[in-house]
Amino acid sequence: MLSFLVLALLAHALHVQCQNLLHHKLNVVILAGQSNMAGRGGVVNDSSTGIPTWDGVVPPQCQPNPSIFRLSADLAWVRAREPIHADIDARKTDGVGPGMSFANAILTKDPNFGTVGLVPCAVGGTSINEWQKGEFLYEQLVKRAQMAQQSGGVYRAMLWYQGEADTVNPEDAELYQGRLKTFFNDLRSDLHAPMLPIFQVVLASGEGPYIEQVREAQLNTGLQNVKCVDAKALPLEPDRLHLTTQAQVRLGEMLADAYLRFMPRFSPTTTENMHGPEITEHGNFPVSVLRQAKLPGTMSSAMSTALIKGDYQYN
Repeated sequence: MLSFLVLALLAHALHVQCQNLLHHKLNVVILAGQSNMAGRGGVVNDSSTGIPTWDGVVPPQCQPNPSIFRLSADLAWVRAREPIHADIDARKTDGVGPGMSFANAILTKDPNFGTVGLVPCAVGGTSINEWQKGEFLYEQLVKRAQMAQQSGGVYRAMLWYQGEADTVNPEDAELYQGRLKTFFNDLRSDLHAPMLPIFQVVLASGEGPYIEQVREAQLNTGLQNVKCVDAKALPLEPDRLHLTTQAQVRLGEMLADAYLRFMPRFSPTTTENMHGPEITEHGNFPVSVLRQAKLPGTMSSAMSTALIKGDYQYN
C-alpha cells in the first residue's frame, strides 16, 4: 500500500512537471567555451593534497529553479543545478559558472520568458582550433544543440567564453579572429540558425602574454548579432586565471542584461530560422533518452513516457 502511494505521488509530481514543459516552448541557450564558461568559481587547490576541490557554495542567484533545465551528457533534460558542467567538463573540477545566474536573472527580469533549457558544452583548457568544424568539441556542440531543438526547443542564444588558451603564443593570437569568425559562421550554418545571437565574453585573463591581442580580436569580429560582454574588471581566483564565484554571478547577470537589451530588436521574420517545434502533448521526444515508466494515474501516453533519472525529470 505504501509503495502504491509513493508511486501515485511520483506520478502526480511528474504530471505537473511535464505539463510545465509541454505547454511552453523550451528556450534553448547554448553554453560553450573553456574553463570560465564551464565554471571554476569556488574551486581551489586543497592545501594538503594539491588537488583542486569545489567549496560547494551556491549563491542565491545560482540556486535551482523549476523553470531551468539542462541537457545532460547523455542527452536527457534534467533539473539544472551547480555545477552544471560537471558531466561535460568531466576531467576537471567544476564549480560555479555564469549559466545559472544568467538563467535566473532572465526569469526574474522577464517572468513571462518561459522554461530555460541550458545546453552546456564548455571544456576547460581548449583552444579555438579545437572548436573548428570537424573537431570533436564542435561536432558534440552541434549534436547537443540539435537534440535540444528536436525535443521541442527554440534556439535563443549561445553564450561563448573562450580564448585564454590562445594567449600563449603570437601565432595563435594573430590567427584568433579568423578562426573565431569561421567557428561562429559554421555553427550558425550547421544549426540552420543564421541569425543566432551570440553573446561573447571578452577575456578577463589568459594563460600567456597575448591577452590584449585576443581581446582586440574578440571585440572586432564585425559579425551581425555577435555582442560582447567585457569581463576585464571582474575579480579572479588566486590563480589569476579563473573568475571567482561572485564574479561568475555578476557575469551571468551582465549576460542577461545584454540579452534582454538585444532581443526586443528581433522581428518575427528575423527569428523564424531560430525556432524549433513548439512542445505539445504529442511532442517529438528523443527516444534515445527515454524509457517507459509504469506509473499509476491517468497520464496520456506521451506523458507516461518518463525519464527515470535522478530528479525524475520529463524530457
